[in-house]
Amino acid sequence: MEVPDLRALRYFVALAEECNFTRAAERLGIAQPPLTQQIQKLERMLGCKLLVRGRQTTLTEAGERLAQEARHVLDQAEHAVDVTRRVARGEEGELRVGVPPSIMLTTLPAAIREFRQRYPKVAFTLREMGTSAIETALRNREIDLGFLRETSVDDPLLCRVFFAERLVAILPTKHRLAKERYLDLRALAEDPFVFFPRRVGPEFYDAIVNDCRKAGFSPNIVQEATQWQSVIALVEAGMGVAIAPECVAKFTWPGIVFRTLRGVNTRVYAGWTEDGPASALNFLRIVKPISTPGREPATT
Repeated sequence: MEVPDLRALRYFVALAEECNFTRAAERLGIAQPPLTQQIQKLERMLGCKLLVRGRQTTLTEAGERLAQEARHVLDQAEHAVDVTRRVARGEEGELRVGVPPSIMLTTLPAAIREFRQRYPKVAFTLREMGTSAIETALRNREIDLGFLRETSVDDPLLCRVFFAERLVAILPTKHRLAKERYLDLRALAEDPFVFFPRRVGPEFYDAIVNDCRKAGFSPNIVQEATQWQSVIALVEAGMGVAIAPECVAKFTWPGIVFRTLRGVNTRVYAGWTEDGPASALNFLRIVKPISTPGREPATT
């Protein structure tokens, strides 16, 4: 069954509202003959009279119903185009973001709040998971954007360094180095360490171990914990010392101090799919300006 196109419906609605071919043609910005031809074609297609032509053009019953339905169709078409453009601009749709728990201690929550205020029609979902799980979720298209610590993903994903963050030592307040403001990593060579399991973030784990080896020692790992709160609690309990991203120092914990380590940083990457939602790039544009790159303390 042949169906009128949107142009034919738009021509007919203009004529139905003007009830005059000349005025309708002027409104549409076309000459009158093409309008007349289009309406005649529409009547032939539908097999019925839509207009009563005379001194004043009026609509038949079928014409009245077509005008009503055509307005609805045109409104729906306009809405579809508008929604499509908003989704293409990242102003509507869905955004699924994966982050390691430590990233939630950075400026990310402020960025989430601003993004939701600026793009209220985007359904924002945050998933907290380890870096390895984030990379897998990106490749399986379970999330649209991921923040990965010390992990640079490759094709078909897009990736860039998002910011660098200093590393800190977590020490008991009675530790021999607790009163120092900055520490060299080699000063911890003789201490036992509390670490997170390698499976949680292999690249970050290996980066810390490599930093220790460059400093002349291999860390003596005596205890592991999957959450930073647990790591801190174990340090406070005297199990050892720990190394963490600077953002972890946001925790206030009795019996614990955080001391900046000279010369060692951790990098956070942003990874996303090339054909993913534009909202991912909108979110990155918001979070980037409020991210604070790590700076090296001066050597004293």
